[in-house]
Amino acid sequence: MKLQKITRAFLRQHPLPDHREASDKQQRGRVLVIAGSVEISGAALLASLGALRAGAGLLQVATCQSAAPHLRMAMPEALVAACPETSGGGIDPSALPRLVELASGCDSILLGPGMVDADAVAALTLGLLREAVEPSYVLDASAFVQMPTHHDDLISQKDRIVVTPHSGEMAKFLGVMREEVDREPLAAAQKAAAFTGAVVALKGAITHIVSPSGETWVCEHGCVGLATSGSGDTLAGILAGLLARGVEPGLAACWSAYIHAEAGQRLTKRHGAVGFLARELPGEIPRIMEDLK
Repeated sequence: MKLQKITRAFLRQHPLPDHREASDKQQRGRVLVIAGSVEISGAALLASLGALRAGAGLLQVATCQSAAPHLRMAMPEALVAACPETSGGGIDPSALPRLVELASGCDSILLGPGMVDADAVAALTLGLLREAVEPSYVLDASAFVQMPTHHDDLISQKDRIVVTPHSGEMAKFLGVMREEVDREPLAAAQKAAAFTGAVVALKGAITHIVSPSGETWVCEHGCVGLATSGSGDTLAGILAGLLARGVEPGLAACWSAYIHAEAGQRLTKRHGAVGFLARELPGEIPRIMEDLK
């Protein structure tokens, strides 16, 4: 299939839902962000900010119990659930029943930013995909790397999943060297889409997006300043927010990649090529969406 470039013109031909007549926040969707660990607690905050700034109406966050009180103060807009921790500082799989309860009624779930303890992440990812069958999913970072690919009971859900790896995570998932992914990123994304049945957004200065049906898109709008801690967490949050609003997964990946890139471009103009912070990206999002109408 033809590789489609994600441009302003492309996005205006594929507009986001217009919620201006909606009076109820439920109509803009509910997001559950499952993220963070004892040592990387800020990932949950950055992802949550991305989701709300992308227009989601309601936000729930699940994170490690030691980080939850601080996140409640930093994120007064959200319901924040405290989850038991593993000895490695991650969210313990015993939290699964509570997470499934929180997922009830959600339109999208983001799982993975800042999460550690590979075994725990694998158990949580598989458990949620099996038990919380209604929402769309964004699997980021370790949740993507631990994503199950051969479970028959997950086949029907694959078209509702978007994965957002960078080249290092993609290399680990495919079992190849990172240099191979960097050399042929589109081929790597296509291979991962075939393995998982999910929409794959392979992040980078140039982001390649592939749908399970073979549609391909590329966003060439990125900048060097986006290669900074927490930037990918923010991108995953934007994507979860758009999915909650009802945007189809492939298109949501296209929109989120461009919004994230454009936020970086605008911050570059004000601050310089490098040195702006991931926490500054979410504030750019509403105006970008408005300008693209």
